[in-house]
Order: sequence, then structure tokens, then C-alpha cells
Amino acid sequence: MKKAIEEIRGTDSADLKAQLADLRKEQFELRFHGSGDAATSGTNTVRARVIRRTIARILTILGERERQAATAGGSN
Repeated sequence: MKKAIEEIRGTDSADLKAQLADLRKEQFELRFHGSGDAATSGTNTVRARVIRRTIARILTILGERERQAATAGGSN
């Protein structure tokens, strides 16, 4: 997990936002297509969990960056 968060921190904010959009699209597709497939529900569950946690990590880093920018801009 620490490796994943460090990898996300090393990525540019614009790239993170693009990755976030892709992950949300994939998450939607998994929910939409996985609703009727009982045979592949195990792999969809695992992938859905990975996607959900990665989205949370990205949002955490983006929030940290926004707070840092607001703090840096407000102190001048």
C-alpha cells in the first residue's frame, strides 16, 4: 500500500485527474455489466475493491495538494 501511495504522490495532478476519470468510468462499467454476471462476480468484486481504494487514494492526494496550495496562497 505504501508503494501505491508514493507512486500516486509522484504523479502530476493533471494526470491524476485523468486517471481518476478513467477509474470512475471503469467502476461504472463494472457495476453496470456485473449486475447480471454471476460467473465473473468474484473477479469483479476484487477489481471493484482495487478501483474504489485507488480512487480514494487519488482523492486524498488531490485534497492534500489543494489544501497546501490554499495555505501557501493565503499566507502571502
